[in-house]
Amino acid sequence: MWTKTHSVVSKNTSKEQIWKLFSEVNQWHTWDNGIEYARMEGSFEKGNFFTLKPKGGPKVKIELIETTPYKSFTDLTRFPFAKMYGSHTFEEMSEGLKMTTTMTVKGPLAFLWRKLVAQDIVNGLPSEMVHQAETASKL
Repeated sequence: MWTKTHSVVSKNTSKEQIWKLFSEVNQWHTWDNGIEYARMEGSFEKGNFFTLKPKGGPKVKIELIETTPYKSFTDLTRFPFAKMYGSHTFEEMSEGLKMTTTMTVKGPLAFLWRKLVAQDIVNGLPSEMVHQAETASKL
């Protein structure tokens, strides 16, 4: 198993704003420069799936395995012989809204999918999460 976590704190973003940003999956392409599109039918809730097409990569089907409005959600991407989990939490603190993303890869080929996918995601988290907070603060 491989896990990496990154957090940022934003004074200008509310839990309602960041939840709106993430729960409108079909709009992700408007603020995430790394994807061509993300598409979801139905609500942003446990058990639903969405399709994400990264720029330069194949589309993937992702399942929401946990959603707690305004607090957290976890998504699951299944790869051959590995699973990648993206856990996103939002916590109000005196300093502002603390947003934490934890990427975890498990399974016999976790080492391969870490190299092919997860490490690039983690490497981009510091700048991506600041951009998410800035975008959400305008909603």
